[in-house]
Amino acid sequence: MEDKFVDKAIKKDLILREKLAIQRTHLANQTTFLSFLRSSMYFLVAGLTIQNLAVHPHAGIFEIPLFTISGVLFITGALNYFRNHKRIKDSEIHIGGYKSEYEQEN
Repeated sequence: MEDKFVDKAIKKDLILREKLAIQRTHLANQTTFLSFLRSSMYFLVAGLTIQNLAVHPHAGIFEIPLFTISGVLFITGALNYFRNHKRIKDSEIHIGGYKSEYEQEN
């Protein structure tokens, strides 16, 4: 009887750990996307600053690469976020199996 109680407690702990790990992974994915977004905004602001402050006719030589880098960073970050979000959602299926096994034994 005591052995069955310990087994249920271990399974319950496993479920909790798995759910917390998934939540940490979601937060890490969001943080990574926000880092990409922040970097993209830095390049965008740098391009806009050059555009507004520079009076040189060839200032576009610096603006265009900065705007391009900004766009590439944003697109890369968004694609990375959605790809990892799908992987995280797919991995949540494994938690449900542990949960259903635990609930059936109660």
